[in-house]
Amino acid sequence: MASRTLSGALALAAGASIALAVPTTTAYASPPGNKDVTAVLFEWNFASVAKECTDRLGPNGYGYVQVSPPAEHIQGAQWWTSYQPVSYRIAGRLGDATAFKSMIDTCHAAGVKVVVDTVVNHMSAGSGTGTGGSSYTKYTYPGLYSSFDFDNCTATISDYTNRADVQNCELVGLADLDTGEEYVRSAIAGYMNSLLGYGVDGFRIDAAKHIPAADLANIKSRLTKPSVYWKQEAIYGSGEAVQPSEYTGNGDVQEFRYAFDLKRVFNNENLAYLKNYGEGWGYMNSSVAGAFVDNHDTERNGSTLSYKDNANYTLANVFMLAYPYGAPDINSGYEFTDHDAGPPNGGAVSACWQDGWKCQHAWPEIMRMVPFRNATRGEAVTNWWDNGGDAIAFGRGAKGFVAINHESVSLSRTYQTSLAAGTYCNVQNNTTATVNGSGQFTATLGANTALAIYAGKSSC
Repeated sequence: MASRTLSGALALAAGASIALAVPTTTAYASPPGNKDVTAVLFEWNFASVAKECTDRLGPNGYGYVQVSPPAEHIQGAQWWTSYQPVSYRIAGRLGDATAFKSMIDTCHAAGVKVVVDTVVNHMSAGSGTGTGGSSYTKYTYPGLYSSFDFDNCTATISDYTNRADVQNCELVGLADLDTGEEYVRSAIAGYMNSLLGYGVDGFRIDAAKHIPAADLANIKSRLTKPSVYWKQEAIYGSGEAVQPSEYTGNGDVQEFRYAFDLKRVFNNENLAYLKNYGEGWGYMNSSVAGAFVDNHDTERNGSTLSYKDNANYTLANVFMLAYPYGAPDINSGYEFTDHDAGPPNGGAVSACWQDGWKCQHAWPEIMRMVPFRNATRGEAVTNWWDNGGDAIAFGRGAKGFVAINHESVSLSRTYQTSLAAGTYCNVQNNTTATVNGSGQFTATLGANTALAIYAGKSSC
């Protein structure tokens, strides 16, 4: 979620969340398959996503791409208009149904599965004509919902220690759907089934915290593929009535504490503290956790690191991809000074690092860690080393080894690994490292740089 001013608040609609449910069907926790990294191409149009699947995501080992909400929404240039649906037609800023279907087929051909950011907690605020030509007023969406389909509380959520307030009242003034109602559940499931019909592989449930977990479980049970991958936005808040752990029965839950704490550690504390990161810090079990360094809300409200943090941000992503906790999302958006500003060129990406597109998923230091993660999947942390400060190193069994120097000076040392003897490519800078028969190698890391080597990658 974003800040709670109205611009940032209607923005919030884009991201508020924290609650989940327990269905009777088997849920995928962590994306199924051997590749669990998702590139979140925030506000990229469908044609640009398709091209990126072919050019970069598939060839570099990304398992999934997450696209922004496809449904028809309120008009306006701001990014958060995408999170105020007015119908369930695919007729938003990012493309029509034809472009959506073409994107899915193209990504599948590249070996990349598609997750859709799905807004089902609420509809819009205000009235007007949507991006696909549909007329609407708040609480009246012809052919879809009428005033009887919304919760009776029409006040804005104000007390996060009150479950009824969080789940029945309005998130930043947005019309809150009564997801306990049979018709509403059926309509939402119908929308999601239509997305499945296009070939979608999974859903990110926006503002899940504001929907009772049992309601989401009921909706999920109505899907044509009830075991589809399911990732829920549920922001942890100490002392809040609704907690992320309520939703783990439905599938993955985004672990916001992971991102919040990484910011603090990389900015102000010691990387040595990360030795038992994850469950050791009280987080949800790795098997049901969605991990991330930042997302579209948190990069704007400052609660996490962002592209503006330079090396801290890059190294945090390197650590996330190297360390075996959760299923990682790589946020990829665009430069902003105005927190409400929508995507450059209406979401069309002609090339990375042009027109303000940051393409974090394609930063070499980050992208080259995706094959590392795939190659080390299933291996525990071994051979941990730290200097008590901001230099750490660890292995992933006999399959990989990473070192991160977040100190202000270079570091030279000999590392102990469990790797077989041989020459390996350091994918962080395309140099080589030679491991001897005792599993040791010596390397020098410059300030704020990393090293990553893995079995099967001997040449650069």
